[in-house]
Amino acid sequence: MDTSGKPTVAQLHANESERLQALRSYGILDTAVEPSFDDLTKIASYVCQTPIALISLVDEHRQWFKSALGTPLRQTPLDQSICAHALLEHSFLEVEDTTKDPRFDCNPLVTGDPHVRFYAGALLRTPDGLPLGTVCVLDDKPRVLSAEQRDVLAALARQVMSQMEFRRALLLSDRLQRNISRLMAVAGHDLKQPLQVMVMAIDRIRGKLTDAKDRERLGYAIDAGMRMAEDLDRLAETSVMEVGYGAPDLKSFAVADVFQSVLANWRLHAESKGLELVVVPSKAKVVSDPAMLRAIIGNLVGNAIKYTERGRVLVGCRRHHHAVTIEVLDSGAGIAREQQAAIFDAFHQIDPTSEGLGLGLSIVRRTAEALGHDIEVKSDLARGSHFSVRVPLAANSD
Repeated sequence: MDTSGKPTVAQLHANESERLQALRSYGILDTAVEPSFDDLTKIASYVCQTPIALISLVDEHRQWFKSALGTPLRQTPLDQSICAHALLEHSFLEVEDTTKDPRFDCNPLVTGDPHVRFYAGALLRTPDGLPLGTVCVLDDKPRVLSAEQRDVLAALARQVMSQMEFRRALLLSDRLQRNISRLMAVAGHDLKQPLQVMVMAIDRIRGKLTDAKDRERLGYAIDAGMRMAEDLDRLAETSVMEVGYGAPDLKSFAVADVFQSVLANWRLHAESKGLELVVVPSKAKVVSDPAMLRAIIGNLVGNAIKYTERGRVLVGCRRHHHAVTIEVLDSGAGIAREQQAAIFDAFHQIDPTSEGLGLGLSIVRRTAEALGHDIEVKSDLARGSHFSVRVPLAANSD
């Protein structure tokens, strides 16, 4: 009870804890003014012919206005809230004259500025039926709304809830994406350690063998393990960048460093398929993040080898004024025109029967976007595919 002997708002709601949890799940409290909500209060004020219209959300100790037309207030204490009492109604509360209603006759908003005499509010309800607030209109004169005006106010309340549901869906989607990225970052980091132990153990065994073929076979296993370790590095780097824990470390370096790493990691894999991996030497220096650029080119080369059955994969670069275009060309089956727009989407497989999760080109696109590098693809079903990445040329490049 308050000092007047009337029940407090908290006492009026048996499910207050659940209601407040639902309200906060929308992530809307204390957000900035938005025209899309202000438009709805303008409509409410115009249709109901009232000087004040509000989108009011009832929090634990206050009512907060997402939109407020006709008043400078953005919130009031809960004990002054008429909307809090509206939450007890099934869908609508209308008070013809607040000075004649014992619930509100002593309310400071009634006895003082803005001297509220009339109130009408349509409930904002969650899909589960929990009341969060109202779309309401207020006047300093007693009055009664028409049936049509009540219908419009109820319709506006439904529109507000639709916008709030959309906001919550985006919020949940963003949280899910960040959680997935965190998981990928942790997996990329934690899985690398046992892999390195395995590679070291295989290398020790290889050092004790005398048979050249056995040593060669274990060499393939070591190379495969090192490629997998590099893939895990790329996974961790890309995921960490996505959740905002890191940023590209731009520096000047020789593009040959990237080419050398790509050749070392993919040569044996290409040879095992009977393909020729050709890397054209270059003296160019570029400005990028070395690890992230290796991730881009490595994924493009790995993808080219995966989808090329005969012939070769060529890696090289061309200079264009202040930039270098790094190119990866293959003699594979190519990509159909209708698929080319979707190949950079996560989990998209050019060949649905192939192994893997279809993340390689998705990582390429996200990494290139983070670096500000343009990436293009040209493909012909008869000639193969041609991927290119445009990278800024370093000022001191030869």
